Amino acid sequence: QVQLVESGGGLVQPGGSLRLSCVASGFTFTHYTMAWIRQAPGKGDETVATINGIGFDTTYADSVKGRFTISRKNAKNTLYLQMDNLKPEDTAVYYCARHAFGEYEKGQGTQVTVSS
Repeated sequence: QVQLVESGGGLVQPGGSLRLSCVASGFTFTHYTMAWIRQAPGKGDETVATINGIGFDTTYADSVKGRFTISRKNAKNTLYLQMDNLKPEDTAVYYCARHAFGEYEKGQGTQVTVSS
């Protein structure tokens, strides 16, 4: 059974930083491209960043390029998202996701709120 458990969300002031983590289980982690997807209030899903199985290829949404960094530690089955210079528009539920069979399977999510 695939499990994706996110942590690290919270309330942060504009300009601040957070690091999200996602521990994966139930599948061979290194075989899959992983992603962080967010959903802001009243909006649809936005794929924030992706990383391939061995961690060499990454992509970012234009809205976060230069501020967010996706990484993975395959030995620990863990995905990360380092978020710097956070803005109020980054407020959303952030989901860890596995790319499988042409679609993303998401975890339960962690709330990130950027507010002064």
